[in-house]
Amino acid sequence: MPSFDVVSSPDLQEIDNAINNTKREVDNRFDFKNTNSTIERSDYSITIETTDNTKLNQFNDILKNNIVRRKVDPKFIHVKSTETASGNRVRQFVDILNGISKDDAKKITNLVKSSKMKVQASINGDEVRISGKKRDDLQSMIDLLKQSDIGIPLQYQNFRD
Repeated sequence: MPSFDVVSSPDLQEIDNAINNTKREVDNRFDFKNTNSTIERSDYSITIETTDNTKLNQFNDILKNNIVRRKVDPKFIHVKSTETASGNRVRQFVDILNGISKDDAKKITNLVKSSKMKVQASINGDEVRISGKKRDDLQSMIDLLKQSDIGIPLQYQNFRD
């Protein structure tokens, strides 16, 4: 029985490249001279630290531009919180979304059921497996998922016959 998996996983190497390009660009900009602005990634979170909110907004714009330039969907980046750090500085925490949450998986399965196609969806951890009898039904389901606005970036893997 043909099937495929719907997943949401970012390319961390490309995100690292975007972060390094952002560091390089910030270090060379005149308006960021002597601000000691930093950006670091650990696992699925990014920490940005700079002097004020204006520079923080510019930092975020530069990061998003570099992420788009590296062909990573900007929906993977989710600003979590901003706090004041020591020395009149501002620190911002950014999450990198990984996996499909239970609510989003339920949205996907409800979309599959409401489409009235002869396919089934099952939730397996942080991915959704869609299976059906015909390959054409699965391909039309991929098109339907691409057109729908679920709110997270999706990839389609393990297409099996």
